[in-house]
Amino acid sequence: MLPRIPSLIFITLGSSRSFAPKPQHTPNKRTSRTSPGDIIGRPSLLVAAVHADFDDGTISNSGDSLLDEVDLADVPVTEEIPVPNSRNNVGNRFFALVYDRTHSDKWADGDAEALWDLHEERTSLTEDHVMWARKQNLYNETFNTESMADILWSHQLLSSDTLRAIGHAMCIDSPTVDLCREAMSRDPIIRSLLGTDSAGDCDVSSIPLYRWRQIRDHTLRIDDGRDGTPTMMIAFDRSEAAADGLRDDVFEDHLEYLIRSERVVATGALHVATEKKTDKKSIPVGELMIFNAVGRDDAIDFVENDPSALAGLYETMTVHGFNSLDVTGKFVSENLYFKRETYQMKEALEYWGYPTEDHQTKWLNW
Repeated sequence: MLPRIPSLIFITLGSSRSFAPKPQHTPNKRTSRTSPGDIIGRPSLLVAAVHADFDDGTISNSGDSLLDEVDLADVPVTEEIPVPNSRNNVGNRFFALVYDRTHSDKWADGDAEALWDLHEERTSLTEDHVMWARKQNLYNETFNTESMADILWSHQLLSSDTLRAIGHAMCIDSPTVDLCREAMSRDPIIRSLLGTDSAGDCDVSSIPLYRWRQIRDHTLRIDDGRDGTPTMMIAFDRSEAAADGLRDDVFEDHLEYLIRSERVVATGALHVATEKKTDKKSIPVGELMIFNAVGRDDAIDFVENDPSALAGLYETMTVHGFNSLDVTGKFVSENLYFKRETYQMKEALEYWGYPTEDHQTKWLNW
């Protein structure tokens, strides 16, 4: 006998907050797909559809029979089409780093209260930032075809005491540097920090942008949140590091250290963002690493004992906790930052015609 399998609940929620225009009909039900506790005999597929009414909390069957048995031999075989690459995934992966106090005039006087003002302003625009990123990502052959940059992830960087949001870091796939920056110029948070000219354009040339050469080996793609909290380390090399060859000298020891740790989610060197990645001027200037840590002290201890750090490769090293924002637009899970608005975002995007389903945007299943 097979053990009982917990049912999966898919919930569509409403909220008093809306995005205009809003669809006329808002689903007010949830569907639970369950499996029986005992399956005996030849393999078979048993499906039970159960609907719950939110008004009274009761559960009723959706058909005359709770279980409809279908012999697997009668189920037609379908060929899975390989997930296509995004048209923007052409080997150009960029990393943008936005620190609020670096780019805002509010910090010019050094007023500590200005930091909280920046935090409040960023928080108020985070929802708009998420929607901007999702609109960048949700396109197909006939819709939103002008989008030439995919926002793979956007992480809201936190202060050391985790009380304030102090910036955000983004991973962006785009065919060119200019197209990447053009997409960044529409980010509501960046526009708020830098301002716009009389034509409504935003100059983002002051935002640090690097080529990120992520190491794709599976040993350095551990699940985030496993044995700790995802943490980001951003390090920049000493100015003379490129000339003395230290990065190459310690690379193997550095790589072995990361692999043996079994805690690295993503890592790779940051390079100068030249137009072509083969340009010799695209030299490494630093390191980006996302890894799991049980606390700030553990995170600092881990990065300080990296052979690259011990050898003196880095000029600066910064460790950040962060909030991961759900910017893919696939709505595979609730956004912890916007629990109430997650499903209204999907409804609004669907109403506007954005392709939010898996079969419409397969390239987003990264």
